[in-house]
Amino acid sequence: MNKTDFLKKLPGSDVSYYSLPELEKQGGYDFSRMPFSVKVLLESLIRMQGHPAYTPQHLAQLAQWSPKSELVELPFMPARVLLQDFTGVPCVVDLAALRSAMKKAGKDVSRIEPQVQVDLVVDHSVQLDSAGCSAALEINVAREFERNGERYKFLKWGQGAFEKLRVLPPGLGICHQINMEYLATCVAVSGVRGQESGIDNRQSPIVFPDTLVGTDSHTTTINCMGVLGWGVGGIEAEAAMLGQPIPILTPEVVGFKFIGALKAGVTATDLALTVTRMLRKKGVVGKFVEFYGEGAANLSLADRCPVANMAPEYGATMGFFPIDEKTIGYLRETGRSEEQCALVEAYCKAQGMWAGDQESGVRSQVEPLFSDTLELDLSAVEPSLAGPSRPHQQLTLSGLKEEFQRDFVKPEIINHQSSIANGSVVIASITSCTNTSNPGLMMGAALVAKKAVAKGLTVPSFVKTSLAPGSQAATRYLEKAGLLEPLNKLGFQVAAYGCATCIGNSGPLAPEIEEAIKEQNLTVAAVLSGNRNFEGRVHPLTKANYLASPLLVVAYALAGTVNIDLEKDPIGQGADGKNVFLKDIWPTTDELNSAIALAADPAFYKAVYGDTAAISPEWNALETVKSQVFVWDDSSTYIREPSFFEGCEQPPAPLADIHNASVLGLFGDFITTDHISPAGNISKKSPAADYLRAHGVAERDFNSYGSRRGNHEVMMRGTFANIRIKNKMIEAEGGRTMYLPTGEEMFIYDAAMKYAEAGTSLVVVAGKMYGAGSSRDWAAKGTKLLGVKAVIAESFERIHRSNLVGMGILPCEFINGQTAESLGLTGREQFSIIGVAENFAPGKILDVVGRVTSPGAPAGVSGPTEIRFQVKARVDAPLEIEYLKNSGVLNYVLRNMMQER
Repeated sequence: MNKTDFLKKLPGSDVSYYSLPELEKQGGYDFSRMPFSVKVLLESLIRMQGHPAYTPQHLAQLAQWSPKSELVELPFMPARVLLQDFTGVPCVVDLAALRSAMKKAGKDVSRIEPQVQVDLVVDHSVQLDSAGCSAALEINVAREFERNGERYKFLKWGQGAFEKLRVLPPGLGICHQINMEYLATCVAVSGVRGQESGIDNRQSPIVFPDTLVGTDSHTTTINCMGVLGWGVGGIEAEAAMLGQPIPILTPEVVGFKFIGALKAGVTATDLALTVTRMLRKKGVVGKFVEFYGEGAANLSLADRCPVANMAPEYGATMGFFPIDEKTIGYLRETGRSEEQCALVEAYCKAQGMWAGDQESGVRSQVEPLFSDTLELDLSAVEPSLAGPSRPHQQLTLSGLKEEFQRDFVKPEIINHQSSIANGSVVIASITSCTNTSNPGLMMGAALVAKKAVAKGLTVPSFVKTSLAPGSQAATRYLEKAGLLEPLNKLGFQVAAYGCATCIGNSGPLAPEIEEAIKEQNLTVAAVLSGNRNFEGRVHPLTKANYLASPLLVVAYALAGTVNIDLEKDPIGQGADGKNVFLKDIWPTTDELNSAIALAADPAFYKAVYGDTAAISPEWNALETVKSQVFVWDDSSTYIREPSFFEGCEQPPAPLADIHNASVLGLFGDFITTDHISPAGNISKKSPAADYLRAHGVAERDFNSYGSRRGNHEVMMRGTFANIRIKNKMIEAEGGRTMYLPTGEEMFIYDAAMKYAEAGTSLVVVAGKMYGAGSSRDWAAKGTKLLGVKAVIAESFERIHRSNLVGMGILPCEFINGQTAESLGLTGREQFSIIGVAENFAPGKILDVVGRVTSPGAPAGVSGPTEIRFQVKARVDAPLEIEYLKNSGVLNYVLRNMMQER
């Protein structure tokens, strides 16, 4: 079967496409009830035929998709890759290191070049050093370049060295919002920059679906536009950039039906939090979720956005809304051409990928078949928040006060607007791609501010307020509506265009506030319009962190406390001395609709994205050397040549069993990549701080771990260093462990180096959902550099499992209902994992033998004790075995390139 058999001319155009209806006809298949997301994958399997990794069997297997399909490995090559700078810098460092390795081997360095378009948006480095004042943006930008000039020069080198790497400068916005407003095309055409993805240019032009992977979990934001895309680790992204398909399993697709409509006063954030709770309870880890029904059809694309964005929080690979009229309307509103809008509609209708009204005036004739389903009546959604430490911990406005007092302490009855106390809100931030991509939420927050100002309400002085829009377009429409001024009056001045508080770049609190919190041991709160609220993420001193709509962020900032029932209690007293309640400052439906209409102006988006190179004069002023191979500076504390590729000129060693490995850490459930990967500020009492001091870096210039992801020496010292991580081998929180040969307690990094000196392998043992959270490649890279050979857990988050394999680390799962606790594991064992060396295959059951021999053995144990159990190797695909053999996917790619003539 030749793929040209399915090549058809798109009616009314001069482009061709690989036709699903033609495949259906010739193969005798039935695609009438196939989920839309599966159809997009199926098209890619036709188009990529001829690539060595793609076979006709792959195509036939997916063409027969059903809710009971066998899970088989399929290759997926995205049309493009999206990077943000925290995860993007390590990607470019690795590309530079690969070129250096090719040069050392005497090979052609130009072979190391992205094979698909790569867009890197510099959006994660800005910190809110200043907030609540008119100069905040200027101060933060200046400090950002002061801290990150070296990193930014490196990225500019990368943009010049690699043809398909485009860098969008700082100050433009958040990568996911920019993806929605500018980068995404919904369908792509070969011959346009970065839009090839397996196309034979001799048959150009060909139209095909826009697809991507991104090195940020919330790449799923783009699913609201019917674009297939999800977050991967930087390791997988680099492989895709170098032409290596990403192995995926036949998708299980959960259909989520929306009926009815949201009530007045209920926001898209409330819907997203409700969906997150429901799907987390349902259990959709590793699955596609596809939204459908009249309720979904009636949601604006902007209201679909927070739901798609939160897919990592409900555990799914994607939260997909197929393309329909709302998609086309959004393309027009954001300045896309009429030609592009017409192309998207024509292509989707020709392919059976159109979910909108058919010519008959009705929605798609039949509902797709799904692996499983659930339903939500949108009219049942209520205003809500999530917290204090998990995105799926949904709370009602009335329930927050009760939950806070139950989870923490019952605050004393005081005047919460004048004195900081338990429950005080010390951070209130409108931030994150989750909500700033939605004009209704942004306008709604500004209307709340406008009414509050009119009532004479003010924000208590101890609340750090900030506004970090996801793009400059948001500021333009707020300004046109006359709604920036009331936000400014409440302290919500624009402080940044980037991922700020949500990523942990909330900046310092006022010194007197920090001192009061520490001296009185207060439990204080942050309220933010973000998607992550894990322990220690938002700010080290906020033990309670709540996700909420931008409207509620303003409301809780005014209240100054989470120890309040906003449905019953007054927010404060107005200028007339009378109580003001939330209902008094909440916008009406008409007010909100009028403001949203003002935001639907293509001129805003054309003005912002018409010349992105002019956005940042500071960026343009950076000078860098043009060269194919980067010149490494051994004195740099930001960019260093990593050690991952040493020895790649030699063939890989055979797979081997793991013998007598000590436990580096014994952890519980839901250990996130925030716990594992270095993130946030660098503690002055840490191995990373010691390293920086030794290299002449002043404490003021430590910067964040995220900004130093290009330096493996810093990052390995910060792995498992989160202040809230709990290692069950010791009593205290923080990145510490027991060094078993002596029973001594020390930093995890220091223990790992002692084990390395002794030639001792290491393992990590954990509970459920190990590696949940952001798609941080350094959670796997740091683990690798510390000497960990295997991780044994009850279950893994999808991206982190893949990243572990991508670094040559063996992920293993307990089986037969066993856990570390049920087996009585203490972390004082030495483990041998048997069965890797012979006949290793995906999902193989391995034998584990644990022996307690160290001085750290439990009291009363005089000699060695032994425990035996089995685990399942979570190496899920044959290609992943090759990655394991080569000590990582990039080593595998590099060896292959070195062998090419």
